[in-house]
Order: sequence, then C-alpha cells, then structure tokens
Amino acid sequence: MSILPKKNELGFYEIRLESIGGLGANLAGKMLAEAGVLGLGLNGSNFSSYGSEKKGSPVKSFVRFCEPETEIRVHSPIEEPHVVGVFHEALYKMVDVVSGLRPDGIMLVNSTRDFDDIKKDLHLEYGTLAIVDALTIAVEEKTKVNTAMLGALYRIVDFLDPEAMKDVIRKTFEKKYPHFVEPNIRTFERGYNEVQFKTYAMDERAQGKEFKRPLPLLGYETQEIGGVLTAQANSILKDLSGSRQGFLPKFVQEECINCAACDTACPDYCFVWEEGEDKRGRKQMFLKGIDYQYCKGCLKCVEACPTTALSDLREMIGYADENRVKHNHPYATGGVY
Repeated sequence: MSILPKKNELGFYEIRLESIGGLGANLAGKMLAEAGVLGLGLNGSNFSSYGSEKKGSPVKSFVRFCEPETEIRVHSPIEEPHVVGVFHEALYKMVDVVSGLRPDGIMLVNSTRDFDDIKKDLHLEYGTLAIVDALTIAVEEKTKVNTAMLGALYRIVDFLDPEAMKDVIRKTFEKKYPHFVEPNIRTFERGYNEVQFKTYAMDERAQGKEFKRPLPLLGYETQEIGGVLTAQANSILKDLSGSRQGFLPKFVQEECINCAACDTACPDYCFVWEEGEDKRGRKQMFLKGIDYQYCKGCLKCVEACPTTALSDLREMIGYADENRVKHNHPYATGGVY
C-alpha cells in the first residue's frame, strides 16, 4: 500500500520551497528529502535553484518523492507542486509563488497576517492556505526560520515522521553546537503545533484550468530597440524590499546627530540628506530619512550608529511605504553629495 497521499501522472509527490538566500530553504529541502529516503525507504531527489548572489536573492528548492519501485528520471524544476512553502512573504512582488499549484494543493506561508489578506496578495484562487509565524518563533527561540518552517511542513507532509526529524536535529548539532539542540527542537515543535489552515474551494469557472508555462517577456523577437534595461539593477526601478529577511532599520530623527556613520556603512545608499544650517548658521547636511525601496535590511547602519537614532524593527506590511523618504535626485540611489 502506498504511503504517499497523492501522486502526479509520473508517480511523484512534489514539493517546491520559495525563499530568498539566507533563510535556509536549501537546507530544509535537503532534510525533507533525506527524511523520506532514509527514514521511509522512498525514492527521492532534491536540488535548488538560485542566482550568483545567493543571499537575499530568490531561491527555489525542489523535493520529489516516489515509491521504491518507481525510478526518478526527471530532474527538471517542479512546476506543478502538491505543496508550496513560502519562506519569505514579500516574494510575491518578484516571483509568482503560486504558479502551478494544484487544485488540491497546500500553500504554506511564513506570515502573521490574515488568511484572506494573504490570499488576495498572492492571487491564490483555490487550495488550502497554511500560515505559521516562523520568524517570531525563530526570534523567540534564537534559531532560524527554516527549522520552524520544517515543523509546519511536517504537519502538512504527514507521511513523514516528526520524531525522526528531531533525531536528525540532535545529530546535526550535538557534537559541535550542543547548546543549539533543544532550541531547534522547540522551534520545530512550535512550527508543527502553531501552523493554521484554511481551505478555499475551487471556483466553478476555474474548473479545467490548465497549467501554462510562463514565457519570458523579452526575447530576440520582442526586445526593444536599444536594449533598455527594466530589471532591478536599474537605479530608478530597483526594489530591494524583497531581500529583507524580516527586519529593517527604524529611524528616529530627534535622536540623530547627523554624523553620517550610517551612510558610510550602507551598501545601497538608502539614506536621504538635505542641506540646512546648524544653530550657528553654518551650512550642514542633515539626515532626512531612509528610502526603504533600496533597503535590503542588512542592518549595518544600526551597528554603525553611535546613538539610538537607528534600531532594528520587525517589518510590518505597509511600514516601509508609509515611512519612506524618497531621494530628490531622479537618477541616483542616494548618499551624501
């Protein structure tokens, strides 16, 4: 009797993890695959896809399971998964994380928001939506997001044994980092127990909807003359908010001494300055605020700030847009001139 709850036409149960580099989705995919292969005797495969600048850039991790008698001869990216795990909610700005999700599929999102709000932002039409506040769990337990997401994924992929994963966590940390064993086990258990679910029935109009592979917007026939770049590398259009791992710098102008230590440390020139006069009438540059469009949340500015003008803040939806101070220069990303 098969232990896989569902299989596609090739006999695979498929999982796709959507994340950004640094949150541990690659490792989570490896641990999931190993759990099925070594723990249950399934055939399985795992690989990841990411760009040259791994940390902060979009990452996909793919996991396939099948029965022992089925050979895995497919090694292409997973386009129609049974489960999608979204480690970083802001990815929907850059990536179609819902792409190919099956009608009976489950989408797990690391978030604190309401089900309906997430459904609207992700353009999720049907299926089961699962939410877990993996970031808060990781912060409270002083661990990482991927362990909490693994716990939630084990609740979803219920043919895997959570106790076996706890043993893997113990073996992973007990020799070199024994003080990390119990916090990570607690993180895993909290992810498993705190995940919540809500199912959205398929609309009648969506019946028979087929998956279509997205085509590139620009190619040799559609590229504009002159080779205009509209990608994120452009200083006007680039948006690094999707690279933030849950935190951003909070600026309190009343506590700022305008020393520019933050601006010196910032790799993306996020700080906006304006010329003014000090109390003696001397000309000086004053820090006006932060252009959060270019902030990737590295928090180097917080480390460099000699006062309490800058502090790390857990990012809330809408905070960056409400507190963004735009650069006046139309062709630059900021900095003191």
